Amino acid sequence: MLAYSTYSEAGGVGKTTTAANLAVAHARAGLKPLVVPLDPQDGDLSRLFGVDDQRTEPVDNLVRHMIRRPKGDLNDLIRTVEGVDIIPEHNMLSDLAEYLQREKEQSEAMGEAFGMHAQLLRVLREAGVPDKYDVLICDPPATEGPHLYNAIHATRSLVIPVEPSAKGKAAVQGLESLVGGLEEQLGVQVGVLAAVPIGFKDTRDQRTILGEMDYPIPEIIGERASLMEGCWMRQCSAFRYVREFRDRRRDYEIETLAQFDLIARHLESEVGLEAPNPPEPGDIDHQVVVA
Repeated sequence: MLAYSTYSEAGGVGKTTTAANLAVAHARAGLKPLVVPLDPQDGDLSRLFGVDDQRTEPVDNLVRHMIRRPKGDLNDLIRTVEGVDIIPEHNMLSDLAEYLQREKEQSEAMGEAFGMHAQLLRVLREAGVPDKYDVLICDPPATEGPHLYNAIHATRSLVIPVEPSAKGKAAVQGLESLVGGLEEQLGVQVGVLAAVPIGFKDTRDQRTILGEMDYPIPEIIGERASLMEGCWMRQCSAFRYVREFRDRRRDYEIETLAQFDLIARHLESEVGLEAPNPPEPGDIDHQVVVA
């Protein structure tokens, strides 16, 4: 199974839209992806895909499963949009650290071990996710804490959307320090499958910054603020937005869709995963294959 978390220390670089569009790109190729968004903020992946309608309701949710208080089966939480299975975010994520700490203290009082940063991995394994899915994508918030640590522990790999600027370079360097600390703390190896520069304008400084980056860069995405804003407004992926909501097809947007397809193929190849029905990159009429 291909598993990765989309993460950047810098906010506003397109982390969530990258996760969403890569998930659809995997699904378009006939693979079965599961997305686990972990951001407690309202501008999250569940909102992007329009599956956040129960986030304030007293219903079963991922946090309850992580603290061993489920109200039902994890599979009952899953919503499917554009061929992508999603476990929607819930407002209980805002207090995840407190819930996990409380459960840890109660477990230790009973003489039981409770790894605060291993609970997402436990929940997914117990639900049979590695056997049911081809791809797992976690989308944690751009801050350190149990959301990020659980995501990294569950996936062991990162895809880094990065702003091609001095600020973005500093964020990547900060991420390297963070990953090193997590590897030691969690006892796991964490790899970077790809860096995805977003907002590239082909300036000399940007070319220099990208040339100094040590990670694989399968594609470089230009400034696409209008396209991504349209996705948020229509609550869909860029693939669906261009196909259903644009009055005409713009070459640069088709190029961007092709880039998401190509990044997905790169990530799949990194783990030897072969998609059964890969589209011609950017073929907007290639339909999502639902398993």
